[in-house]
Amino acid sequence: MKKVTWYVILGIGLVVLSAALYLFHYAVFRDAHHIFIYMIGDVAFIPLEVLFVALIVDQLLKMRERNMTLEKLNMEIGAFFAEVGTELLRAVCSFDADAEEKRGALRVKGDWTPGDFDDLSERLGGLEFKADSRNGDLGALREFLVGKREFMLRLLENPLLLEHESFTDLLWAVFHLAEELSLRTDLSALPESDLAHLSGDISRVYGALTGQWVDHMRHLKKHYPYLYSLAVRMNPFDPQPVVLVTA
Repeated sequence: MKKVTWYVILGIGLVVLSAALYLFHYAVFRDAHHIFIYMIGDVAFIPLEVLFVALIVDQLLKMRERNMTLEKLNMEIGAFFAEVGTELLRAVCSFDADAEEKRGALRVKGDWTPGDFDDLSERLGGLEFKADSRNGDLGALREFLVGKREFMLRLLENPLLLEHESFTDLLWAVFHLAEELSLRTDLSALPESDLAHLSGDISRVYGALTGQWVDHMRHLKKHYPYLYSLAVRMNPFDPQPVVLVTA
């Protein structure tokens, strides 16, 4: 309410100041004709000024703000993969009996072009990211996720994530999996129906995480080649990643 009152006072003050200046001009020069010529000319320019400021400048500012928001979001996503995502993707991949097929398709190379990433995105639609909770170490997965819960909570506190629905959905899927695992005291004595339920939870994370990883790699390749080089060497779909630059 105070802000509105301040604007009203400022508006009235500016109108009074403008009227006072016009009166001063008339008192000095006694030329009402000249005053009205310029007044009408200024008023006639107002629609064009509104068009320029409200439509063109405003859109440019919004575009710049959105680009800055996306850049900050990509930084958050990069932090997620550095701290959680890459290792988690390697872990959930171990639950996939057909992991070799994905490893072949997702063996991203250092010299890839935007077209290569487009082809990979199309290929992802034809792959089935199906995990079986019996194939991997549920205990190790639970320990890893519980240890990263605080970090992921801090990510969710960032209001910028509202701008990236798919990444937010991924975080919720990871949180759900972590909660499901943490609430089970004995992971070695689960009934088949419960193992099937956990398989669905892991598969959900598996597919969403892979899609985000591909988008993240595309972003690094375009904007941060040095980070992309490391990400390629630490590819979670490579069963024996080597961080050393050998060629």
